[in-house]
Amino acid sequence: MIKWFKKKKTEEPEPEKQEGKREEENSREELEARGVVQEERETPADRPEPETEPEPETEGVIATVEAGEETLQDEEIPQDEETSKTGFFSRLRERLNKTREKFVNRIDRLVLGRKVIDEDLLDELEEILITSDLGVKTTELLLKKVADKVKRNELSDPSKLREQIREEIRNVLSVEAPPLDYRADRPFVVMIIGVNGVGKTTTIGKLANQLKRQGLKVMLVAGDTFRAAAVEQLSIWGERIGVPVVKQKSGSDPSAVAFDAMDAAVARDMDVVLIDTAGRMHTKVNLMEQLKKVHRVVNKKLPAAPHEIFLVLDASTGQNALSQARLFKEGIGLTGLVLTKLDGTAKGGIIAAICDDLGVPVRYIGIGERVDDLRTFDADEFTKALF
Repeated sequence: MIKWFKKKKTEEPEPEKQEGKREEENSREELEARGVVQEERETPADRPEPETEPEPETEGVIATVEAGEETLQDEEIPQDEETSKTGFFSRLRERLNKTREKFVNRIDRLVLGRKVIDEDLLDELEEILITSDLGVKTTELLLKKVADKVKRNELSDPSKLREQIREEIRNVLSVEAPPLDYRADRPFVVMIIGVNGVGKTTTIGKLANQLKRQGLKVMLVAGDTFRAAAVEQLSIWGERIGVPVVKQKSGSDPSAVAFDAMDAAVARDMDVVLIDTAGRMHTKVNLMEQLKKVHRVVNKKLPAAPHEIFLVLDASTGQNALSQARLFKEGIGLTGLVLTKLDGTAKGGIIAAICDDLGVPVRYIGIGERVDDLRTFDADEFTKALF
């Protein structure tokens, strides 16, 4: 084995503090135990504890926000020419500029003028990969692939190194998974989870708008009843895009909201139900147990549901996002990932680390504030735009 590969692993970089004021975060006691420390705020002590089981008798409690007349403004709804594949690729490339500068451009500068791929070059490449938030495990995987090709004389020209790294990253991001089919069942139920502050509710609103434009009848469920204004935020999205929102008062048991929502979805013949969930508990109740409870209630009402469980992650948190992903996968299980805020960070390399570590497919990426900036993830398109 090449000498550089035996060197002591470089410690992974400390995740940067997220800019701006963070929203309420996940259950401190669980996250601290896993190394994912989130800022916690005080919550009114008079909020009720979630009940152990949802009560079926919820008459007079459930409120449904009907589709209103207010919709997204014309300038916020992308036109066909603006959403063409070519147009989106250009926008994706532009939005990945910070990650490209920290990662790909450094590789370009590394190989400039080099004649051979030697140990010094590989040592410097290792540093670039780790400091670009690919993490130690993924970095070792990529370097081993490169080293093997060098050893077999299949790779000797430093100018070809860039394309080799691109191909290996594309392979890592291409997690095998069945295609998403929101028409596979009716209603098709998706639980959307993640700590507060990652853009979870906004992602739900954008996804609902996307699905509605595909001709599907969508219902939103305001299950994040503990975060201040979360129910109101989702209700505003429902009014803007013209879809119903099932909600109860703040502090209600999230599983009770989900219980009522399943009945409402069946009665209204909905195609897709998107469930917003808590990202942090206001009591010492374990967050994962609350999410499992919602899962059980949904499954009891609709045996095949939830059909998908999406975890929303903020790419700008770097290695912290990977820690969160591990925690949620172990706690409740995941079928897909949504990476947000890729446009505002140089830590986009974390997407490779997460796919390599978890083996869970990335389903969507967020590259901006526009309603059409939530896009279906394509590994080939992403790596082409990055490199």
